[in-house]
Amino acid sequence: MKRIVILISGGGSNMKAIHQACMAEGWPARVVAVLSNRAESGGIAWAREQGIETAVLDHRGHPDRTSFDTALAAEIDRHAPDLVVLAGFMRILTPAFVSHYAGRLLNVHPSLLPAFTGLHTHQRAIDAGCKLAGATVHFVTAELDHGPIVAQAAVPVLAGDDAASLAARVLVQEHRIYPQAVAWFVRDELRLDNGRVTHTAGAPQWRMS
Repeated sequence: MKRIVILISGGGSNMKAIHQACMAEGWPARVVAVLSNRAESGGIAWAREQGIETAVLDHRGHPDRTSFDTALAAEIDRHAPDLVVLAGFMRILTPAFVSHYAGRLLNVHPSLLPAFTGLHTHQRAIDAGCKLAGATVHFVTAELDHGPIVAQAAVPVLAGDDAASLAARVLVQEHRIYPQAVAWFVRDELRLDNGRVTHTAGAPQWRMS
């Protein structure tokens, strides 16, 4: 059984989608821990209700990013994870942390990468006149919101969309492609070669809404 540790900062809707898919689909894996950098994170309470081990490491209690990441890695490693999943974890991770989990650290970003890295992705897509927006699951590298792409989903940008309405439709797709990508990983169905990720059986790694 593969061991999954999920990092969150807020309500953890992608965490919930991953855990629920894992249970419903009988993955050869389980979520062994959910960690947050915010005690008020609603997702922590939900994870506890599911019987998942949780911990809170407040980044404000550390003098710098490196010391926080060191403490975070120590807590993660206590659970001996095969995969670490960032699910709305609102911290920029240090290169040393990312290197430690190279090849087993996934993130979902609310844009069609490489477009619109960073924050405010939905408004930026609208302002740029994009006809499509979406979400990307990728392996994490030291460069923010870069790294080999595992899966993408696109939605149309509709007339009259604002950032909130577009974000809501993109989030629906995140809840579909993120669990799928994690399932592929724990089933050893992904191959990473020269920065490109393919599914070993040729499953589509994209979806259109």
